[in-house]
Amino acid sequence: MTTFDDRERAFETKFARDEEMAFRVTARRNRLLGQWAAGLMKLTPEEADAYAKAVVHAEFEEAGDEDVIRKLVGDLTAAGVDIDDARVRVALDEQMVEARRQLMQSE
Repeated sequence: MTTFDDRERAFETKFARDEEMAFRVTARRNRLLGQWAAGLMKLTPEEADAYAKAVVHAEFEEAGDEDVIRKLVGDLTAAGVDIDDARVRVALDEQMVEARRQLMQSE
């Protein structure tokens, strides 16, 4: 192997690891966000767990965070919680920080 091949393999490995970590952080963030919203809707622990999983799955509907935000705003509004996109976006940012912190501590 040449030095170039080694460097290329190392770059590919790092890229794959970074992508996996980004996926894990986003999934953890969405779970935390679902738990946050479930608290606002006063769901039971079982309902909260199921709702958090539903928020994680909402991420796969389309690229980006808009599908998650739309789901949360719609569900919270339907549950009678006075909320807007801006508050959900703030919560999304806060939970992203918490998700990163949790994953860094677990490694």
